[in-house]
Amino acid sequence: MIAIGEASRQSGVGIEAIRYYEREGLVPKPKRASNNRRLYSERDVGRLRFLKKCRDLGFPLADAKVLLSLSESRDGDCQSVKTMAEIHTANVRAKIAELRMLEAALSELTVNCSGGSVACPMLDQLQTA
Repeated sequence: MIAIGEASRQSGVGIEAIRYYEREGLVPKPKRASNNRRLYSERDVGRLRFLKKCRDLGFPLADAKVLLSLSESRDGDCQSVKTMAEIHTANVRAKIAELRMLEAALSELTVNCSGGSVACPMLDQLQTA
């Protein structure tokens, strides 16, 4: 059994995030040492690593919780996981498209900017409806 700081180091998940995951039921309440410090098992650390990887891939916490549950079930439903990943991929692609439009809009606004000018075309454009 290891303390929360070591669980954080081994999993890459911050201490506050670990506590949050506990409150949200993503990881079980840890055992406590005689000094009331949290103690984590290797399995708990594995769950934290799993959640970190899900979050690194951009999965919302609710989806990460479902994926964790599926990973721990005896009959993990691969089709459900695939469907979740496909939906997430579509959401990522939509965000990328939005960011590309944002980039184009910002580029268009800044193309007319000239250093040292008193009048700023970008600010003028932002003020118009």
